[in-house]
Amino acid sequence: MVNIPKHDSVEAVWAFGDSFFDSGNNNFLNTLIKANFPPYGKDFMGGVSSGRFTNDRTISDYIVKKLGVKDYLPAYLDPYIREKDLPTGVCFASAGSGYDGVTSQIQNVMPLSIQLEMFKDYILKLNRIVGEEAAKHIIKNGVYLVSSSSNDWSISYGLVPVRRLQYNATDYANLLANNARMFFEELYKLGARKLIVFGTPYIGCFPLMRNVFGGIRRNCVNMFNEDAETFNKMLKSQLEYLRSSLPHSTICYVDYFNLSREIIQNHLQYGFEDVDNACCGTGLYETSYLCNRLSPICPNDSKFLFWDSLHLTDKGYKIIVDHALPQLMQCFEGAAIDVENEENMENESILAESSNSVVLADLGGFWCALVTEHKGLEGGKICEVMVVWWQWAAEAKMVGFSDDGGDLKEAR
Repeated sequence: MVNIPKHDSVEAVWAFGDSFFDSGNNNFLNTLIKANFPPYGKDFMGGVSSGRFTNDRTISDYIVKKLGVKDYLPAYLDPYIREKDLPTGVCFASAGSGYDGVTSQIQNVMPLSIQLEMFKDYILKLNRIVGEEAAKHIIKNGVYLVSSSSNDWSISYGLVPVRRLQYNATDYANLLANNARMFFEELYKLGARKLIVFGTPYIGCFPLMRNVFGGIRRNCVNMFNEDAETFNKMLKSQLEYLRSSLPHSTICYVDYFNLSREIIQNHLQYGFEDVDNACCGTGLYETSYLCNRLSPICPNDSKFLFWDSLHLTDKGYKIIVDHALPQLMQCFEGAAIDVENEENMENESILAESSNSVVLADLGGFWCALVTEHKGLEGGKICEVMVVWWQWAAEAKMVGFSDDGGDLKEAR
């Protein structure tokens, strides 16, 4: 478990995006992009094929475990999910999705827009379970994981190149980066304040891409690695903008590209003997239903970086998280205090508005008594009209007080 300062402790984690996080949501979709059958999950909870695209835990599972939140992140669509699991976070990710909605359409999976709708539904359930105030605190203080874009490049711009016919790589990267920014802004509107965003990995060296595009020697495909780098630079630029434009937000970037490149290029240092092929099947192209109970698997998956042709083994994901988490903790240093300050400011604002309304009512009552005393019945009628105006003004914030507690002033 990672050492985390008390004020920075994490109580809940939510995951959005693709198969690097999906813990079983696609099990309940009408799609071919699934992993709820052997040999997937052969090491997960004694051999449960939960829908995770690996032999054991995903990246999001390792993050919640190492943060001390819980052992793994359950899929939100799982009908057997327990109510007590909701306050500590769930997974909304859908394997095969991307920042580009077309990518999700091609594979009939849940785009980020639907994942957002599920999060809204989750918030309603959380309000019912713990109450609105407690739910608001949980939502603002939790951590949000996002991993998308790999399928945009491997599917929509690669294997089913509909987007390559419409955009050059730079323009497509720009489209994805803008879509990513808009998604993060929507998450922020729903209460998210701490985001962990994964970039595109070293995808040109993943077995499937090498087998399809790498020629007879199955070389790493430089084109896809260069496209990933172009996108990652644009993504980081958008994150910089959001850090300055979204108050009280903490947005951390995980350099998945360089982390995965480092492991591939120096694999022996990490205990991997094979980073060219996957453990499942021939190791060249099997993923999802092509990696099934009839597929032979390697005798020792800890020697392989890739479980199937597009996804890492449990060991590979663990190394990624082990290397990323210390930097993430540094990024989040003080973030909890910032969110707490935001909540305090909101409470002070509510108290100030309430105080203004009370003072306005008191002033209105004093003014009425004064007018009625001097004008009699006529003053009383004027008073009735003015009381209605004072109440309306207080509720509509048409009037306020100067900072020094002096005269009333018109609100801007």
